[in-house]
Amino acid sequence: MEVREVALAAGESYELRLTGRGARGYVWTWQVTGDADAVSVSEAAPAPAEMLPGASLERTYVVHGRCPGGRARIRFAQVRPPYPQEAPYDEFVLEVEVRAAKG
Repeated sequence: MEVREVALAAGESYELRLTGRGARGYVWTWQVTGDADAVSVSEAAPAPAEMLPGASLERTYVVHGRCPGGRARIRFAQVRPPYPQEAPYDEFVLEVEVRAAKG
């Protein structure tokens, strides 16, 4: 499991790219702990040209810094939803510190 630390200013974004395995039934899920209001997470839509049948797709997630002074931990897990008892195929943790915006 890889762990990465980033510092964002309030209003700043960070893009995280993770390799997908959708053809094998895996999806990335995420859970925010710590100061959950300090960040928001969304998935960027893949470009249509990248969507080839059976291909592994790189997934892009955008983390936005929201509340200065907050610290959040985002745990991404690659799982197969029909089999919730299985351990994740892969995991990634992003530690985020949100600072005041420079102005």
